[in-house]
Amino acid sequence: MTDSELPLAGMCVVEVSSFVAAPLGGMTLAQLGAEVIRVDPLGGAPDHHRWPLAPSGTSLYWAGLNKGKKSVSVDLRSAQGQELVTRLIADSGPDGGIVLTNAVGRGWLSYDALVAHRPDLIHVQIEGHHDGTPAVDYTVNAAVGFPMVTGPEGHADPVNHVLPAWDIACGLYAALGILGADRQRRVSGRGQRMSVALYDVALAAAGNLGFLAEAQVNRVVRKRYGNYLYGGFARDFLTRDGGRVMVVALTKRHWADLLVATELVDVVGALEKSLGVDFSTEDDRFEYREVLAGLLARWFSRADLAVVKAALAGTSLLWSTYNTFTDLVTESADGTAMIAGNPMMHLIDQPGVGRHLAPGLPVALDGASPTPVRAPVLGEHTTPVLTRLGLTEQQIADLHTRGVVRGSTAP
Repeated sequence: MTDSELPLAGMCVVEVSSFVAAPLGGMTLAQLGAEVIRVDPLGGAPDHHRWPLAPSGTSLYWAGLNKGKKSVSVDLRSAQGQELVTRLIADSGPDGGIVLTNAVGRGWLSYDALVAHRPDLIHVQIEGHHDGTPAVDYTVNAAVGFPMVTGPEGHADPVNHVLPAWDIACGLYAALGILGADRQRRVSGRGQRMSVALYDVALAAAGNLGFLAEAQVNRVVRKRYGNYLYGGFARDFLTRDGGRVMVVALTKRHWADLLVATELVDVVGALEKSLGVDFSTEDDRFEYREVLAGLLARWFSRADLAVVKAALAGTSLLWSTYNTFTDLVTESADGTAMIAGNPMMHLIDQPGVGRHLAPGLPVALDGASPTPVRAPVLGEHTTPVLTRLGLTEQQIADLHTRGVVRGSTAP
């Protein structure tokens, strides 16, 4: 599929952002074919040098979240720099006039300021809270309650996790909002002012999953259950040679296949009769999870990982070994990495990083994942974007000389 055949080909989005949510939203649109122009202050936004770093000092984090975008570097504190960005938004064609930002305290970048220059403006503002007060994923996660149900049973302290789940969901909501607003604009000609708050995304998830209703209606305090699945049966098991496998039996068929694979059909059947329960139901499996896990743990502990994998392969059961990030990318004896066969993964050559496997769009289009395009070097597209605005070479050179803009050439 060529670039012009991608679903969002022709759309132009101006992104003024940092960290995860807004950059991920912009990258998602770029991977679907939109032209996404990321505007950064001179020297980069606060996320430009965020860990993890390559040996060269290049941020792997920044490069990973900005694939496929164009980069313009502007002095956002200067009146002329602000005017240039405003022109870029206003003069971005019939499928432009779209702003994605999490910047705060910049009145010139607000919907009210920009709509005067672009009446059909689509403006998405990512916030911490709906009232505009700041928040990040880790504070939101703490506020909503997930760290209090995460971790081993009996653990007293909150357990944070390293996945910025609400940033990710918030970025995808922002991208979805832009697509919805663009569809409406094509029909009505009207733009849209939109905002999405990180806290609201987390709160909505807690409500949609029934966590809030359980606390309110049932008047219970959710406990920690370690690696067990609340309301069903799932747990990790250690093999004889030190391997570890996560097993999830969601359905009656899953459970039946697990018992056959572990040769526990008769034993568990006898236990059912003696207890007067039915382990084909999730409720009973969860209530007696420790007894069942004890029986299963005995089987796993007597088999090597290779034997376990062979026994579970071909069943309907949901299971996986535990891998590290290093496991995923380390080349095996045949010279290929574990994830190299995934059609979403491609080798890219990122300046400051080198050649490495990077993901494209997780959505397959016509059965294939579009090949990812490397992230830009900060300011790499400053000159061509300004040229497109109608500025002459002399005018652009003057802006560079006075420090209003800054360009860069990818090595």
